[in-house]
Amino acid sequence: MRPRKVASAVALLPLAVLVTWSVPERMAAPDREGTRAAPAAPRPPIVARLSWHADEDAVREEPAYSGPVEGVVIHHTNHPNGYDCERDVPGLLRAMQDAHIEGKGWDDLGYNFVVDKCGNVYEGRAGGVHRPVLGAHTKGFNTHTVGIAALGRFEEGEEVPRAMLDAIAAVAAWKLRPGVDPRGSVRLVSTNDASRYPEGTAVKLDVITGHRDAYDTDCPGQALYDALPWLRTHTARLRE
Repeated sequence: MRPRKVASAVALLPLAVLVTWSVPERMAAPDREGTRAAPAAPRPPIVARLSWHADEDAVREEPAYSGPVEGVVIHHTNHPNGYDCERDVPGLLRAMQDAHIEGKGWDDLGYNFVVDKCGNVYEGRAGGVHRPVLGAHTKGFNTHTVGIAALGRFEEGEEVPRAMLDAIAAVAAWKLRPGVDPRGSVRLVSTNDASRYPEGTAVKLDVITGHRDAYDTDCPGQALYDALPWLRTHTARLRE
């Protein structure tokens, strides 16, 4: 998605100063019965909303939760790929949050996580990174999925940085509920006629799927979409 506003011209401190890194951990998440089970992979470092100065006053509603994460939907944000990770990313995230709230009428930033080309993972939609926060990233299939957005375009012929792919795989390995095979498929039911499938349709999707597989879009960019088989295999290895 293309942000409505450009990043602020206000000078930003280097990201290394702004960021408080979350320590990798295995925090138990609720399973189907409501008890807590340790995730299949450790939590990667995540840049908190506080560090990129998310506008908490602009958030319209309290977060909602959808239950255990059964699938991962990969997106791109459609920003130019030439940004500077330390200097530009916090402003890009704030502009994107504003575009999603004011431009699209959503409650908050749509994606659960955003990953930059340097491999930094940012907390997206508020509600607790370890919880199954209901996003606004995929019409019809937000329930039981996590939305991970690659900051950039990554169209056909462009290189997707290895650091970015590694970080996406790390988030996917951590967020998927124990027992899910990242190389497999999942049955999800469409909740919105605006998706590729009418509301109420049961759909078989890859556990790690591209946004275009559920919605009429070219997201993620072709280079990133072509990397999905590698992401599935690498994510599975991280959960072994």
